[in-house]
Amino acid sequence: MKLTRQSNAAPTVEKKTLGISRRQFMKQAGITSGGIAAASLLGTGMMRKAEAKVQTVAHDAPTEIKRTVCSACAVGCGLYAEVQNGVWTGQEPAFDHPFNSGGHCAKGASLRYHTHSNKRVKYPMKLEGGKWKKLSWEQAISEIGDKMLEINQTSGPDSVYFMGSAKFSNEGAYMYRKLAAMWGTNNVDHSARICHSTTVAGVANTWGYGAQTNSFNDIRNAKNIFLIGANPAEAHPVAMQHILIAKERGATMTVADPRFSRTMAHSDIHLPLRPGTDIPLVYGLMWHIFENGWEDKEFIRTRAYGMDKIREEAARWTPEEVENVTGVSREAVYAAAKQMATNRPGTVIWCMGGTQHHVGNANTRMYSILQLVLGNMGVSGGGTNIFRGHDNVQGATDMGLLFDNLPGYYGVGEGAWHHWSRVWDLPFDSVKARFDQKPYLGRSPMTTPGMPCSRWQDGVLEAKDKLAQKDNLRLAFFWGQSVNTETRQMEVRDALDKLETVVVVDPYPTMAGVMHRRQDGVYLLPAATQYECEGSVNNSGRSAQWRQQVVEPLFDSKNDLEIMYRLAKHVGIADAWTKHIKVNGNMPDSDDIMREYAKGMRSVGYTGWSPERIRAHTMNWGDFSSETLEAAGGVNKGETYGLPWPCWGTPEQKHPGTQILYRTGMNVNQGGGNFRARFGVEHEGVSILAEDSASVDADIQDGYPQFDDKMLKQLGWWDELTAEEKALAENRTWATDLGGGIVRVALAHNMVPYGNAKARCRVWTFPDEVPVHREPIYTARRDLIEKYPTHNDMQVHRLPTLYKTLQDKVISDDLDKKYPLISTSGRLVEYEGGGEESRSCPWLAELQQEMFIEINPADATDRGIRDGDDVWVEGAEGGRIKIKAMVTPRVGAGVTWMPYHFAGVMHGEDLQYPESGGVSTKPYVVGESCNTVMTYGYDPVTQMQETKATLCQIAKA
Repeated sequence: MKLTRQSNAAPTVEKKTLGISRRQFMKQAGITSGGIAAASLLGTGMMRKAEAKVQTVAHDAPTEIKRTVCSACAVGCGLYAEVQNGVWTGQEPAFDHPFNSGGHCAKGASLRYHTHSNKRVKYPMKLEGGKWKKLSWEQAISEIGDKMLEINQTSGPDSVYFMGSAKFSNEGAYMYRKLAAMWGTNNVDHSARICHSTTVAGVANTWGYGAQTNSFNDIRNAKNIFLIGANPAEAHPVAMQHILIAKERGATMTVADPRFSRTMAHSDIHLPLRPGTDIPLVYGLMWHIFENGWEDKEFIRTRAYGMDKIREEAARWTPEEVENVTGVSREAVYAAAKQMATNRPGTVIWCMGGTQHHVGNANTRMYSILQLVLGNMGVSGGGTNIFRGHDNVQGATDMGLLFDNLPGYYGVGEGAWHHWSRVWDLPFDSVKARFDQKPYLGRSPMTTPGMPCSRWQDGVLEAKDKLAQKDNLRLAFFWGQSVNTETRQMEVRDALDKLETVVVVDPYPTMAGVMHRRQDGVYLLPAATQYECEGSVNNSGRSAQWRQQVVEPLFDSKNDLEIMYRLAKHVGIADAWTKHIKVNGNMPDSDDIMREYAKGMRSVGYTGWSPERIRAHTMNWGDFSSETLEAAGGVNKGETYGLPWPCWGTPEQKHPGTQILYRTGMNVNQGGGNFRARFGVEHEGVSILAEDSASVDADIQDGYPQFDDKMLKQLGWWDELTAEEKALAENRTWATDLGGGIVRVALAHNMVPYGNAKARCRVWTFPDEVPVHREPIYTARRDLIEKYPTHNDMQVHRLPTLYKTLQDKVISDDLDKKYPLISTSGRLVEYEGGGEESRSCPWLAELQQEMFIEINPADATDRGIRDGDDVWVEGAEGGRIKIKAMVTPRVGAGVTWMPYHFAGVMHGEDLQYPESGGVSTKPYVVGESCNTVMTYGYDPVTQMQETKATLCQIAKA
């Protein structure tokens, strides 16, 4: 196959191939049979091998090549999709793509199947009288919209819940958050809540931005790699390629994981910590670093605030106490600390093994502080590389698809609403009027974070006098989010039963449409897949890519944006929602959407983005180096692939993007920077601005506050603004000046608009000012509860949240004796997220057909369990699942591990899936959800759920 390259256009293919028409394809593969390459189940748990069905046709058809991005994890692998007569007939990993260089994992290799999967919902459906009924789009939108209006009238806008998706494009995520705002609620969220919300909170409150600081490719330059709570060999296989390149170049590698994972097999040192003891382990590393004088003293002096408090806490964690609490030998901890100190720069990588804890925010701060101690920030080969789990979880988070933020992390305070009202060109009072005006528990709903998606079920089931809103949730959208990824599945099921209306918007029915026990009031709306839409997505490294639409939406599915617009129109908010966005038919224009959010998201430096710039990168990805991510020539010469934010100024100014955050060794106009001054200029009378440190060429080579109109006047730079810029900049900061003049002048002086401060080791607004160890709520070590107790019970935003009450029950009810095994969970390479999409793909389903639990041979022998036995696993709150036992030394004695991608069975009973187009939507592989066993436990800052450290018992079935 020969590719003919055209700048800013899809390549064409000079070959003749067998072609089939769209009608032939649908007839032969879509509606009544197993479909192309489909497989069927033969008996219980058995599967026939997937076989491709060759189509013969009478004519040749030209092949068009589309560029798209893998929809699994957030590495951002490029893909060439081959399309004939509107049908996706082939795919190739992009060998010239800077992130994956031709690499693919099992999920990436199966992408083509997702568009034409026979398991998809093919038209709108409604559960009525226990039977599924086909609807027209008009009828479905009308009924759902009417119900929303009735609820708003009687219970207020907060009784509608908007569960969103990390599968949205940036444009879809932004418009969904804006849809909730125009409706009048902050009850909107997405899966970042249960994967990396503690990262965002912990990291942003340490040095300014809550995102990955470097890039996957830059890991190649690390001299040491420390992975904690991460298993990229299975969860992010292409990222693992970059790690292995670093190892080939001599990097050392330490892995902290309670399990001997496939990633661990490549490590030099394994730290098998007890789940929930990340903080003691890292303090144990610091104990040796401080004891031996291995810390970067100059970096700490110039760029870190509050390290004295960290030294004090680290001094308490002697090698003996670290070994006692974590279970890791003192020799291994010393060896790891010496390895990190000897091999610099080093990077720290974490994922959900570190975040999904009731102390998740403290964990992520702990990892960040370790990098400050070692001076590994703002340098190539250093930083914190935080791997995201969905293709656009970074972008959806940036877009404010969160219960506590507006786009760009502006929060939900009145100032944030004023800013976005100006961006939307809507009077603030008109936006405010959309919200419930009455305060609840002393809080205004407009300026109070809403319900987190980790606890939407409590918004249904909790007594409404305990909620900071007028009434319970009555209608919920589950838009691209699978509820089997949430803990406390029994309560999730009860809440699905109690809601008046359940609306699932997804290519598949997902568990929200299946695990309930209701007869009425469930709607399934078929959303198109990512490959049937166009738009931008952000990878973990903050780089944007533009997905070309591969094929038109199949069956009767529709683009997310079209569904939103039809809904907004029915409930009367479409005009405000799309005031300055062109609508083609029922489809808001993606280019206009990007221009609007780029205008408003000044706080993260989106202003340099434009649809044209992002597309120019995607259409010329082969021009960018996989070593540096920079284009040596071509139309994007000198720019970093994907324009990673902050991308300052205007698109015309051609800022190259910022591959490495906080890099003082480079001019800000070339991608340099420093820590952000977002926490004031002093604390307790001590300056928290940087000392004797600034980015290259900055006019002020010392710390300085964030830029605003007053600072420009004090510096004598105010007159460098034009008259028009002055009018827009008056009484504004760099982040709210829609004219951009403040940023322009700051850049002209080679200074970073957000100021130049020290990173914070102390976060005085959090429950724990410095990270401290707190035993998991359900701990197997009752002897440690008194010394390292959890938090006291507290109200977190709209919900009462339990801590000490539950931990006290461990002792009073002997739960550690009834449930003596630690339960934790993680990913498989074959499946992704809640698994509904990937388990519905026969090519993937063939690889892993059973839900299982890993149990140590000693624990299995004590229970009379052999490898492959059916077992009952029961959690400390009574949830029970029936699954297979995998007896393996990969987990230590007392620890168990389960994958979290399964669903379709609950308490040993198969759930009933609807038929669509005469075909069952039941995935090829089903199984119990591990989250039926997982228990209560939430981070007090973000409401992250605790899935990595709870208790269970296992018995032979």
